Amino acid sequence: MHLSIIVPTYNEAPNVAELVRRVTETLRTPAMQGVDAEIIFVDDSTDATPDAIVAVAASASLPVRLIHRDKRTGGLGGAVMEGFEAAHADACLVMDGDLQHPPEKIPELYARFQRGDVDLVVASRYAGDGTSKGLADGTRVLVSKASTALTKAMFPIRLKDVSDPMTGFFLVDRRAVEPGTLQPRGFKILLEILARKSMRVAEVPFDFADRHAGESKASVRQGLHFLTQLTALRFGKMSLFAVIGGLGAIANVVIVWALTHVGVNYVVAAVVASEVTIIGNFLLIERFVFQDMRGQASGVWSRFAKSFTFNNAELLVRIPVVALLVSTGHITAVLATAITLAVAFVLRFVFHSLVVYAPRKAGVAPSRARHLVEELDAQAMSPGEL
Repeated sequence: MHLSIIVPTYNEAPNVAELVRRVTETLRTPAMQGVDAEIIFVDDSTDATPDAIVAVAASASLPVRLIHRDKRTGGLGGAVMEGFEAAHADACLVMDGDLQHPPEKIPELYARFQRGDVDLVVASRYAGDGTSKGLADGTRVLVSKASTALTKAMFPIRLKDVSDPMTGFFLVDRRAVEPGTLQPRGFKILLEILARKSMRVAEVPFDFADRHAGESKASVRQGLHFLTQLTALRFGKMSLFAVIGGLGAIANVVIVWALTHVGVNYVVAAVVASEVTIIGNFLLIERFVFQDMRGQASGVWSRFAKSFTFNNAELLVRIPVVALLVSTGHITAVLATAITLAVAFVLRFVFHSLVVYAPRKAGVAPSRARHLVEELDAQAMSPGEL
């Protein structure tokens, strides 16, 4: 097998037959003569898309495979990673299932890859004579260009030769990707690869086409996912965890002030504020920090119970420790509080990484020790690797 074409799909039933037809015709062109290829649909759909894929596969002239995921771990990025792991070829081409990525561009991408001097060929809307005409309206064009500019500003060295790091249309050597080493958490999988791996990159311009059928999946929610993914790639989970902890501290102070202002006893106010912020922080880290690990972890109520219990236990232990440091260490209460808060922050992060969001089954993920190293070290890139 020379080429594996990976198509992540979510409710794209009306597009499946047309996509396979156009890919098949493209592979019959002289430029692709002698190239053995397969199509791998990695499907997260809730509609009849799996049935459509099975029906098309039965009569297709090339291998068409279906991986249907009941749990959409890692979102679109996770789907692409599963496609890489299932591929029979090292050359893996990724494209959307809505035909906005024209299959007719495959020969040009493959030819550039076959020259052997690059690991990754990006189909770019912003290189050469490429266009983004398939974007629905001016607002989406503006959002796309702003997102691209923001991403390149966040990674000025890694992305200096990439004009379209947000595209989902590319061909890559999966050996350079090392799928098992990535933890995709969003729908911009190319950005994840470029940020995590040192790649030799080339670009091929293409026209981003109109959607063949169905509705766009773009939404405000996806925009928030992108910002979360970008922040995590740039600064790592630990930084996001710290930001949420800081917001919780501010909320705690505000709640105490508000309750005491209306006559509530300060001890009661402090307890209420602590419990409210513990719950709030859990909801935020669920949504923005560990969302890529929830699928393999225990259920949400179990995760909440572990988090809630640990945070309350930490609070009960930390206050006596502050008193001990002040009385025996002869340091100020402010310094003692700062020291215990710093230690508590690290312990909370480690506990959530290793216990709250630990995989349910052994062997699903790296060992806990290795996982901790990845979380503390590999999630955020070093300053020299902007």
